[in-house]
Amino acid sequence: MNTPVEPTSQEPKPPLGKSGKTVLAAVLAAGLIAGGVFTGLALADPTTSDEYATAVSHAQVAGADRDKYRGALEELTTKHDTLVSEIEDRESALAERESAVGEKETEVAEADAAIETREKAVGTAEAEAAANTISDGTWTVGEDIKPGTYRAKEAVGSRCYWGVYRSGTNGSDIIDNDIPGGGKPTVKLAKGQDFKSSNCGSWQKK
Repeated sequence: MNTPVEPTSQEPKPPLGKSGKTVLAAVLAAGLIAGGVFTGLALADPTTSDEYATAVSHAQVAGADRDKYRGALEELTTKHDTLVSEIEDRESALAERESAVGEKETEVAEADAAIETREKAVGTAEAEAAANTISDGTWTVGEDIKPGTYRAKEAVGSRCYWGVYRSGTNGSDIIDNDIPGGGKPTVKLAKGQDFKSSNCGSWQKK
């Protein structure tokens, strides 16, 4: 017994017109062309092309140049740091030398000042000693020589003579005199007296 077939609810599609067939053909053609291009691209290996080899070569050269310049930069940086360190060391040494020179200059200035002070002191002492020293001759105490006690600087000989006279008497009023004959005689002189020394050398005020 045959089962009856129920009719479907879909309505039959109308046949394509001329324009529809043209669009469908264009779509199919475009799909075929795209598929061919994609297949060609998928099959081609870009690393085998001349352009790829050129790019790789340029990249290698650029990398080598980069490494060379980087090495040169590091070398220059090291030299720069070394020079800066040397300059700092030299500046430090120069500062130390300048400080030492300054100290020496100060020492020299102090020594010069000390020498000048000593020279002044010596000059004063010499001047004072000269003022307090009597040589052979006749002197008026209080005018030519200072009053005080005088002693012969060196041992006298047998020809030494000294005399003390009252001033203004031309040696006629003898207060004291002596021919010591040796040793270092001492004489005390006062204002208003004349003192005569003959062959006795120098006398130093005590």
